Amino acid sequence: MALPYQRLYVNIDHVATLRQARRGSTPDPVAAATVCEGAGADGITAHLREDRRHIQDDDITRLAATVTTLLNLECAITDDMLRLAETLRPAQVTLVPERREEITTEGGLDVVRHETAVRAAVTRLQQVGIRTSLFIDPDEAAVRLSQAVGADAIELHTGTYAHHPGSAAPLQALRSAAALGAALGLAVHAGHGLSVDNVGPVAAIPEIEELNIGHAIVGRAIFIGLDAAVREVREAMDEAREADRF
Repeated sequence: MALPYQRLYVNIDHVATLRQARRGSTPDPVAAATVCEGAGADGITAHLREDRRHIQDDDITRLAATVTTLLNLECAITDDMLRLAETLRPAQVTLVPERREEITTEGGLDVVRHETAVRAAVTRLQQVGIRTSLFIDPDEAAVRLSQAVGADAIELHTGTYAHHPGSAAPLQALRSAAALGAALGLAVHAGHGLSVDNVGPVAAIPEIEELNIGHAIVGRAIFIGLDAAVREVREAMDEAREADRF
C-alpha cells in the first residue's frame, strides 16, 4: 500500500553561502526559493544563524513576504531570534542548537539539558500562532520531552544515518523515534545530510511527514540546475513512498 504524500522543504541556506563569498547580491536565496517552489517544493527552510554566515535578516524579511508555500525559519533559542519570529510570523519555527565554531549543525537540540528554555520558547512562539518544531536526535528521551514541553513537531537529525551508509543502527533509531513521536501526537519531520542517493530509506518511514533537504540540492544544482535538482529529490522521495510495504 502506498504511503501518504510526504512534504519536501528545501533549505536555501547555501545559495546565500555562495553569495556571501563575495558579499554581493547574487545569487539571491529569495529568487532560489521561488524556483524551488516552482519545481514542487512544499515549503522553504532558512536558518538565520547568530553569526549571519549565510542567510541575512533581509533575506528572512523578503522570504516572509514572498514565499507562496510555507516558510520554516530555523533559529537558535535567543531573544533576538524569537523577537524576529514574532514580528515576521513564519508558518513554522524550528528551534535548533547552534555553536559559533561549528561548520554546520552537528547534532540535535539537547531538550533534556535546556528544558526550561525550550519550554519557554515554544510557549512564546505558540502564543502568537507560530507552529513549533524541535530539531532533535532520534532519541527516546528527547522525543518524549519534546511532547512534554508542548512542541507541535520534531525534526529528527539524520546526520548519523547519512554519515554511516550501510549501518543498520542509525536507520533503526530513526524508525523507532518516528514511531514514538507519531504515537505521542507529534508531527514528525527529518533532515540533515540527505541526498538523492540516500533519501529513499528515510522517505519510506511511514510516520515521517516532511523532509528538509538543502546542501545536496544546492550542490547538485551546480551541475543540473536548481529546478532539476529539486525535481530529482522529489522523484526519489515519491518512489520510496509509493513502493509497496509488506
